[in-house]
Amino acid sequence: MTSPTATRRLLAACSLLLSYPDEATVERIPLVRDHLDDLPASARGPLVRFVDWLGGTDVLAAQEHYVEIFDRRRKACLYLTYFLNGDTRGRGMALVGFKEAYQSVGFTIDTGELPDFLPVVLEFGAVGDLDAALGILGRNRAGLELLHHALDGFESPYADVAAALLTVVPTGMQGPKAAELAASGPPTEMVGLTPFIPLESLHVGART
Repeated sequence: MTSPTATRRLLAACSLLLSYPDEATVERIPLVRDHLDDLPASARGPLVRFVDWLGGTDVLAAQEHYVEIFDRRRKACLYLTYFLNGDTRGRGMALVGFKEAYQSVGFTIDTGELPDFLPVVLEFGAVGDLDAALGILGRNRAGLELLHHALDGFESPYADVAAALLTVVPTGMQGPKAAELAASGPPTEMVGLTPFIPLESLHVGART
């Protein structure tokens, strides 16, 4: 059984590795490499492969790949509520739940990102409420499985990070199955979120 400490460290590593690879992020890669032995055994292999790729890739090339995969391909979305809610009013309500979970333990990230941004959720688990974060991830496991499948299909090295993360995400929790989401896709009703939930009020983290 994976210890809470090892799980927190894995969530912290995945949060870093799924963030935009600017120079500050790349400079912290050796920290992940130096602490691989402290991570769950099943996650080490995928993370070694990814760290080797990112450490050996030009920063500009890594940034171009990140933008191409995560910003231009909806199937590789890093916003958890998108898989189930798409761009509908239901997503706005789901985002409120994320923010309330953070506020309940005084967790804040003042960089302007939406609360369902995966690196934010992972940091919440690493330094905030681990059980609450694992609950969020477990209820959104189907979306994470679809993300991993998409990254693998795109032959992106980021598939290894998603694979490592899935080793600690709870299974069997209430929520849709990956096959169901894959068959239906996210809802497409474009209702406009602002009249219901001002998205600017939900920002908690960001990529510059």
